[in-house]
Amino acid sequence: MNEILLILLAYLIGSVPTSVWISKHFFDIDIRDYGSGNAGATNTYRVLGPKWGTSVMAIDMIKGIVAVKLALLLPEYADAELSLQNLQTGLGLAAVVGHIFPIWADFKGGKGVATLFGMVLGISPWTAIGCVGVFMIVLYLTRFVSLSSILASLAFPVFILVIFNVDNPVYRIFAITVALLVLLTHQKNISRLFSGNESKMPILKNRDRRKQQKGE
Repeated sequence: MNEILLILLAYLIGSVPTSVWISKHFFDIDIRDYGSGNAGATNTYRVLGPKWGTSVMAIDMIKGIVAVKLALLLPEYADAELSLQNLQTGLGLAAVVGHIFPIWADFKGGKGVATLFGMVLGISPWTAIGCVGVFMIVLYLTRFVSLSSILASLAFPVFILVIFNVDNPVYRIFAITVALLVLLTHQKNISRLFSGNESKMPILKNRDRRKQQKGE
């Protein structure tokens, strides 16, 4: 019973629609009516600017971290590492589902990548750091946030199954599920990537300007 209550609480935490509330409170708009229509950090970055996009990303990550840490409220899991990790996985997934289908925002949320990252950071920090490395390298090379997110999520099961060889079967299945889930939620982005219509993040402009000048 306690576990069910914590999972429900994790869902409610994940349901906090950070970008929607920020856009409505500070700008009197609904972020979902602008840009890509997504209630996530990337769209907030594009529409409202880096300050607010970064704030949304940070808060959405914290939602995932807080959700998995709810497991610490049950002392019977303290000395059961495998059971604790399984419970944390369930709590984290509940938060991610809440972010994608938030009860506080008509069940129309974001894609859950930031909350998912916060969840992984809370459970296995080194894996999260590895995924961030993949994300940053791809973003630096391409400036596509969607492609960076997709490849980082695909790297996740590689870290779990191959590099760190985690022997928890539930967490191994979870890692594979995460990669599939991110692919599913980024179908439109994948289509735009293949058609050449995906938007790039307005970063590294000086680097691109130098390359253009050298080409001239």
